[in-house]
Amino acid sequence: MKNYLLCLLFLSFSATAVLAQTPSPDEFLGYPLGSRFTPHQKVVDYFKKVASTNKNIQLQTYGKTYEGRELVLAVISDKDNMDKLEQIRTANLSLANADKSGVKIAKQPAILWLSYNVHGNEANSTETAMKVLYTLASAKDNNTAAWLKNTVVIIDPCLNPDGRERYVSYFNMVSGVLPNPDPSAREHSEPWPGGRVNHYYYDLNRDWAWQTQVETQQRLIAYHKWMPQVHVDFHEQSYNEPYYFAPAAEPVHQDITPWQREFQITVGKNNAKYFDENGWQYFTKERFDLLYPSYGDTYPLYNGAIGMTYEQGGIRAGLAVITADGDTLTLKDRIDHHFTTSMATLETVSTHAEKLISEFKKYFEQSAINPPGIYKTYIVKAQNIARLRKMAELLKRNHIAFAFGADRTLNGYNYENQKLENFKVDRNDLIVNLQQPRSVLANVLFEPQTMVTDSNTYDITAWALPYAYGLKAYAVKEPVSGSFTFIEEKKENVPVIAKPYAWVMPWNAVADAQILIALQKQKIKVRLAEEGFTIGGKVYPAGSLLIYRTENERNIKEFGTKLMQIAKDNNVAFYPIASGYVEKGKDFGSSVYRLLTAPKIAVATGQEVSSQSLGEVWHFFEQELNYPVSLISVQSAAYLDINKINVLILPDGTYSEKLADQLSGWINAGGNLILMEDAITSMVGKKPFDIKKKEYPKKDEKESNERKYAEKDKDDLQNSIPGAIYKVSLDQSHPLAAGLGNYYYTLKTDERIYEPLENGWNVGTLKANSYMAGIAGEKVKKKLATGLLYGVQQAGRGTIVYLGTDVLFRSFWENGKQLFTNAIFLVN
Repeated sequence: MKNYLLCLLFLSFSATAVLAQTPSPDEFLGYPLGSRFTPHQKVVDYFKKVASTNKNIQLQTYGKTYEGRELVLAVISDKDNMDKLEQIRTANLSLANADKSGVKIAKQPAILWLSYNVHGNEANSTETAMKVLYTLASAKDNNTAAWLKNTVVIIDPCLNPDGRERYVSYFNMVSGVLPNPDPSAREHSEPWPGGRVNHYYYDLNRDWAWQTQVETQQRLIAYHKWMPQVHVDFHEQSYNEPYYFAPAAEPVHQDITPWQREFQITVGKNNAKYFDENGWQYFTKERFDLLYPSYGDTYPLYNGAIGMTYEQGGIRAGLAVITADGDTLTLKDRIDHHFTTSMATLETVSTHAEKLISEFKKYFEQSAINPPGIYKTYIVKAQNIARLRKMAELLKRNHIAFAFGADRTLNGYNYENQKLENFKVDRNDLIVNLQQPRSVLANVLFEPQTMVTDSNTYDITAWALPYAYGLKAYAVKEPVSGSFTFIEEKKENVPVIAKPYAWVMPWNAVADAQILIALQKQKIKVRLAEEGFTIGGKVYPAGSLLIYRTENERNIKEFGTKLMQIAKDNNVAFYPIASGYVEKGKDFGSSVYRLLTAPKIAVATGQEVSSQSLGEVWHFFEQELNYPVSLISVQSAAYLDINKINVLILPDGTYSEKLADQLSGWINAGGNLILMEDAITSMVGKKPFDIKKKEYPKKDEKESNERKYAEKDKDDLQNSIPGAIYKVSLDQSHPLAAGLGNYYYTLKTDERIYEPLENGWNVGTLKANSYMAGIAGEKVKKKLATGLLYGVQQAGRGTIVYLGTDVLFRSFWENGKQLFTNAIFLVN
């Protein structure tokens, strides 16, 4: 028995000794932290090692990137908090849900979430995360131990592993034995597309609300399980810049509370104290504002937290770089700065933990009782069920409550004509009543016009969801409750016809393109109705698709079985037509029922191309349409074979003059060329392109050029358009406008506009009073008074499609996906 007890004591002592052996980053990595960049897998391995040696750390894997890299969170606190971690989390969520659960605030620790390296080439952040982890795990000083009694810290060491690995791999490949601090050295010049973005070249720091990327989607699931009181997003800016931390610059959204503003100041002052002690330069209240809802600081703010951005100078600085001031900035310096603000913020959060939780609780209680803004309910009409479902999915991901249908007639603000009018609520209309805990975020996403106090904003100034989704909507000043939790499926009575002449399917949403893809994959011929028709008393609009029985039965074995299987797989019903003779319109033998060609698509890539624009196209085909696309170099575009590629997309970019000549033969042979944004500008004045820039009004001689030196860093408001919404009038009869209605709402981020085509189709034009929302200076408004944004031109046997704005903007501009899909599948 004595020997047994001694054995137990020995094992217990050994286990304690092992747990106490938390390795420092230097010990684990085998090199001093900051002397080189650490590959992502080794960072993850370090986090796992530290968690295995310390009971006060819980490591959670919350997902994987598009390239399969692990996404992890480390949750750290003192032993008492870790022993009841799940209780702390659920109690915190009850506060965020405004539950009357009687959580004892004095005993509830605050939650601090530290997010590192959302931009891959801002690579110091992940190195800093390892130092922060070790410092909290070892808790060698009394201060750190005390702070962890009042705080649960969550560390995400790398939000964008794919982008970071792209940068780190390149740097390690080209750097020498010693770092070269000369800014002109190649180690300070990343090749296209750079490491900032993720696999699909998306900026993950602009995706928080929209959650279009897999990294964001998985992270936000974890975020909403915790709902921290404070969230810090660590970045890097130009290496010639000093450090930036909160408080933020104007404009600050009006729904951000006085407490949230005040605590940013409190945090900033404590950060400043430590920077002052070290003589480090910093700035606050400049450049980085709090408006656009999809940043790592604003999204937490609109979810009740104190959201903040910290920016260290250092993008592309490598291990060392000589700055414009003649100083040498090293990776170790950058780690020290981010580490200092990490720990200083923890100190501030711990010191004010009880107040933070109290204000957090009040935030959601007031949100549910007294929502912000003049409107208390947003109602979105069910004119397009597919896009309405997409909007409902977005609201669910953001934990915004909604319902459907209310048997009422109301008076509300019509987004389309911007007037108050009476309207009836129908069964499937989506209703967002702001009397709910997440009312602030809901209001920010739906408000028709965002109030902007300062034009010098960092991002777009308009994003109202009804415009982005192209759905009719109303804003109502009274609370309105919905009657249903689901969309009613209205099944059409489909007649039974033994041998239909044809079947008709609608074309109203991206989901319809997926059905067309399935049909063409089975070699089923599909036709486009370029004009509307009426048969059997039923009206079919232009843009409807038709499948003729006889022409398909001749070439496809078991055609009927395959057709019905596609209908079943996609949960649709193809509407059978008994005869090719129509009551109104043209009979089915007319040339207006054009046979569609299955697109074989290539997209140009390379230095000339905007990586963001390319990424939007690439992501749309692979992740939404699941349709094959070839990414080719711009140089290869000059040698296209029409039999292998019949659709070429030139994303936004600056292309060489010779490309126009190189593509002319392919276009004349039947190619469909789609030009996006500045790709159009590259082709102006070249054959076979008939597009011309619109001549702007000449400058008024009375206009003054006076400008004060003190205002040199401010935008010229009259010439500014950081992101405003315009209403585009559509030619509904053209296939490019199929399924979109009378108008398309576009996000305009520049002043470019074109003359109407003389020999083509002017499908989308701006007319008088097209401006809808967001910042657009008076001079810009004059330039955008009238003109062409979307057009189609015939050239030989081919077509050229002009898309003058970013119709796939950050993948959340749902209405634009319909326009883009039309350009791919219908315009040929």
